[in-house]
Amino acid sequence: MSIKQKGFTLVEMMISLFIGGLVLGGVMFTYIGMKVTTKDTMTIGEIQESARLAINIMQRDIEQIGFWGTYYDDSFVAGNTTRATATTPAPDCFEGANNGSFPDLASATNFRTIYAKVAEESKELNCVSNPVKSTDILQLKFLQGNRLTVGAAGNETQAGQNYFVAEQEKAQFVRGVVNAGALNINATVWPYSHHVYYISEQTYKVNNKNITVPALMRKRLVGANISTETIMEGVENMRFVFGLDTNNDSRIDTYKSIGDMEHSDWEDRKGILTVQVFLLIRALQEDPGLKLKNQTYTLGEDDNKRQLTFNDSYRRTVFTTTIRLNNVGSNLWRI
Repeated sequence: MSIKQKGFTLVEMMISLFIGGLVLGGVMFTYIGMKVTTKDTMTIGEIQESARLAINIMQRDIEQIGFWGTYYDDSFVAGNTTRATATTPAPDCFEGANNGSFPDLASATNFRTIYAKVAEESKELNCVSNPVKSTDILQLKFLQGNRLTVGAAGNETQAGQNYFVAEQEKAQFVRGVVNAGALNINATVWPYSHHVYYISEQTYKVNNKNITVPALMRKRLVGANISTETIMEGVENMRFVFGLDTNNDSRIDTYKSIGDMEHSDWEDRKGILTVQVFLLIRALQEDPGLKLKNQTYTLGEDDNKRQLTFNDSYRRTVFTTTIRLNNVGSNLWRI
């Protein structure tokens, strides 16, 4: 008895292989597409998160400009200010008259609590080394945090830290534990800060490979020294535009970039009402599949706007925000 066995013919096999190849190709195409989309989404999310954190950190400092607790005078001079224990750090961050960490009580100019400049040299403000050229540097002096308890209920001040003691028409810059017994009943004590934001290049090792990326950096007054901190990687360029009240009506009547600012603008404690911040954020690594030729990014919309053109494979985005100086101008602040 013979049994006839049947199998696939050559034509059927070829058709099956062809259909299988189509299915496999579709699966692979979908996989590759999803992989590229996922990578793009992660890169875009990384850029957005870097911008959000960088802006939030600077905004928290900028918003404090002009607040001096319960000290209500318009200037810091020898007649109303002392700083016996708050010695100048070496090296200090400064440029121009009365622009160091603490007021120069012998100066005829007002203490600059906010100041900015464009990086042009390998060393700026006497303390910033190798900033990325053609990026802005921002210097801020302000009270940070909440009022501290100094008295019978306890003493929150610490050795080596910098504080500001406010007494309506009397100001004290002090370093170290504040003596509660020497304070008047109406005195308030606050943490004092001096920060400088700038952009510099940093080198990191990723997957056993050194990569150099731009980063937002900060110089910070800590005790009697100026420390250096990395705030956020990927910040490639930074620009500021200032909204000014030039006729004392607590309303912005002009906007100025750094090149247009005068010495008197920086020294007017009531003049600067807003700061526009422009950040160019770059991905940390190149995307070989991305070919962007001669891409131009614009920081600002004024006559002095900064335009930057690149011919590489990095993803970039410009972010901008306007920060209001809540403690500058009258109570009826308006634009």
